Amino acid sequence: MKVLLDTHAFLWWAVDSPRLSPLARKIIADGRNSIFFSAASGWEVAIKVRLGKLKLPSSPERFIPARLTRHAMQSLPVLLSHALRAGSLPEHHRDPFDRMLVAQSQLERMPILTSDPLIARYDVEIIW
Repeated sequence: MKVLLDTHAFLWWAVDSPRLSPLARKIIADGRNSIFFSAASGWEVAIKVRLGKLKLPSSPERFIPARLTRHAMQSLPVLLSHALRAGSLPEHHRDPFDRMLVAQSQLERMPILTSDPLIARYDVEIIW
């Protein structure tokens, strides 16, 4: 199964947080699944670190690629089609990064692993 991680799910997995649900943990750990991390999430993390809203053990430029490699996760680029879909979505969620994840989920036909109830208001499959 292909699964797209919400930013918080990636961060919680990377630091082994108990906030990650048991089902989410099981799906990420299952080597038969292809786990994707969006470039939009990378951008979100970098911004939050710069603004002092998020602390990481190393810079985002080091932390994210190292965790992706360690956990055999794949990077999902933001394509023009994703951007156009994200821009046309209803504003159930005001966060542009989350709307991008919704667009990617829809166009790439993969569920989003997220605890965010606002994302569930869109036509996407949620795993938590």
